[in-house]
Amino acid sequence: MRRGDPKRRHRVAQEAARLMYEEDVREYFRAKHLAVKRLFGRDARREGNLPSNGEIQAALLHHAELAEGGARTTRLAAMRLLALQTMTELEEFSPRLIGSVSTGHIRHGSDIDIQLFCDDVDSVRYRLHSVGWPSEEKLVSFVKYGEYREYQHFYVEDLVTIEMTLYPYRELRFTPRSSTNGQAIVRLKSADLRSLIEREHFEYLRDYLNSGQSLTPDDFDTPLPTAFQGLLT
Repeated sequence: MRRGDPKRRHRVAQEAARLMYEEDVREYFRAKHLAVKRLFGRDARREGNLPSNGEIQAALLHHAELAEGGARTTRLAAMRLLALQTMTELEEFSPRLIGSVSTGHIRHGSDIDIQLFCDDVDSVRYRLHSVGWPSEEKLVSFVKYGEYREYQHFYVEDLVTIEMTLYPYRELRFTPRSSTNGQAIVRLKSADLRSLIEREHFEYLRDYLNSGQSLTPDDFDTPLPTAFQGLLT
């Protein structure tokens, strides 16, 4: 791929977005390298003008909007409401909503990402158990602040997956930057999320409150309910 070739760069971004949307490729790095191989049959390390993560994200969102239409807006409202109710139950751990649900950049298969801040992992385990939320745990290592660190992840399976990452309390005062665009990661407190729902999803929230019912699989475009639906009942 020649440097400064916008058409081929655009093709790679579009193909990488398709791979992430249709074939569940999770990482931008892998998506763009696989896209080059699919399109041009060569190793991406030999290319000099790969699209940025931000370009792929923009293509991915456009793809999602075309494929999902209005259902995407409904699902975003439902996911934000589910996130708010989850965070309210875990307020003692200073929860922060991050990722696609906070920014609105969701697509089919997106989950809810919540940061928790506490120095005692057993306190989180006890709280999840006390509210009746069965969870799976995984210790994940990645580079942060220039060094490898390990963080406990909790996964709760509801109508969508809720992934909670536990950080030491001292890290609450740091704002990491996104690998997608290099900007500060959007982190919403419960109050911020509540205001966002009232501002952007007022009609959906009104109908939900007036109905007196829990969210259903239809709100998430989910064919069948999962085994665990305890968060909203």
